[in-house]
Amino acid sequence: MSTKSVRWMFNFTKWSPTMSDMLLASSCIQKEEKERLSRFVFKKDLKASLIGRLMARKYVSQSTGKKYDQIKLIRDERGRPLVEDDPSVQFNISHQGDFTVFAGEFGDLMLGIDVMKLEYTGGRDLNEFFRIMNRQFSPEEWQEIKRAGDRNEQEKMFCRHWCLKESYTKAMGLGVTATLQEKFKINTKRLSMVDIVDDTELLLKGEKMDWAIQEMLIDEEHCVALTTNKKVDKVIFREITFEELMQDCVPLGPPDEHFARDYFNKRDK
Repeated sequence: MSTKSVRWMFNFTKWSPTMSDMLLASSCIQKEEKERLSRFVFKKDLKASLIGRLMARKYVSQSTGKKYDQIKLIRDERGRPLVEDDPSVQFNISHQGDFTVFAGEFGDLMLGIDVMKLEYTGGRDLNEFFRIMNRQFSPEEWQEIKRAGDRNEQEKMFCRHWCLKESYTKAMGLGVTATLQEKFKINTKRLSMVDIVDDTELLLKGEKMDWAIQEMLIDEEHCVALTTNKKVDKVIFREITFEELMQDCVPLGPPDEHFARDYFNKRDK
């Protein structure tokens, strides 16, 4: 399989880093990235985001041949991550629920990815939550959500729609509220862990837009959506380990004991 089309997933809730793990991992990301990570209140969020940054650096190194410690990751004016001086490398990262997911491609395209745990944990009554969120979806999308079945199935369909919107707006570098004119038409009602659904349509004022959408389950409780403005290969997500992530890594600087200790002093979640 080409190293240029990559789909990775990492269950960060199962990863309990040791001090040596954290010292190594934090030495392999840029200083400004560590500063952003330090702002997280909880260990869970810091772990999830740290893994995403390590995924990006590994992908760029193995797919381009660039030296690991000479890769410079930046963000464009819309906040999308990219490689400095190399616009041909496209990647996007998402973390939510138990997983961090990563998609990497090459070429002149826009790419966004999102992962969602298929559950509602807002605390409010589901109907009240739907009322509050009413403006986030079109009438047709709400109809799709509410006719999905019982409460559990409605929750899942809501999360799936939200995942689709997030993946699209991340590709565009916009906020979710900027997509009120766009809507998603879901043709295959059930997602699978062994196959990719690619017949969901993105509509603008009733007209199908020329965007490619891929969806699947990465486990029974999490869905993922990949949205691109050009068709890309269908690639199943593969679980990657911490040991594999750190294979062939080259530290960018000395171990940062302050960063590591700060992580272990944070609350779990």
